[in-house]
Amino acid sequence: MVQAYILIKVEAGKTKDIMEQLRSLPAVERAHSVTGPTDLIAVVVAEDARALADLVFRSVQTISGVKETDTRIVVDG
Repeated sequence: MVQAYILIKVEAGKTKDIMEQLRSLPAVERAHSVTGPTDLIAVVVAEDARALADLVFRSVQTISGVKETDTRIVVDG
């Protein structure tokens, strides 16, 4: 299993809607709106690196209003 944090920048006014959509994805354990240069952080678990890439490219980045993602794979924990 691969665990990762996905840092997400969104269009103004879309944070709550996108957070709800993220929380509906089976691979998303948690999603929170945060302060700073990133608008949302999602904690995700995928079967392997390929499944993680598929989640990011086909599910998260295709949500209307998502401007940018930055994925950080957990290496210890």
